[in-house]
Amino acid sequence: MRAAVLLVPLLLLAACKDEPRFEERYDKAAKEIEARAKAMDADIAKSDAAASAASEGLQPAAKPSNAPPSSGE
Repeated sequence: MRAAVLLVPLLLLAACKDEPRFEERYDKAAKEIEARAKAMDADIAKSDAAASAASEGLQPAAKPSNAPPSSGE
């Protein structure tokens, strides 16, 4: 019983960790955001390249036809 009384506070003390400082949390979040942004930029560049490659074989867009000007009557 005495061992349990002495062991429980030691286990609780060992379970408590210091929380990371603000700077550490900020740096971690900034790195994650930067990695996501780079991944998004790569996806956008890949999509743009695929879109331009797909549109190379297409005919140019037709000019819209306009109605003839009215005579004013």
